[in-house]
Amino acid sequence: MQRTKTAQAPAAPEASFERVLQNNLLKFSNHAAKRLEQRGIELGDRQLDQISSAVDKAAAKGSKESLILMKDMALIVSVPNRTVVTALDGNAMKDNVFTQIDSAVIIS
Repeated sequence: MQRTKTAQAPAAPEASFERVLQNNLLKFSNHAAKRLEQRGIELGDRQLDQISSAVDKAAAKGSKESLILMKDMALIVSVPNRTVVTALDGNAMKDNVFTQIDSAVIIS
């Protein structure tokens, strides 16, 4: 009695799944991570999901650099890279001018 080898899935679909997963993850630049820490901003899973959804909406409209406003914080996001570039809290947002953005998404 011979055992048949179990068919293994080709590596290509796993690699493409990995690529899709990486492309859908929200990333934070070193600068943004520092700003979050300095300003005492902590993001929970729910907030990260909301930000990711906002990035999806901005991407669907063809945005490149988006301002995401969420309660008492603002994030500048590179939409194609799904990367938060910088973060500001309520105090840092006051009297601030946001430049080099092409869209804004407001999360309530």
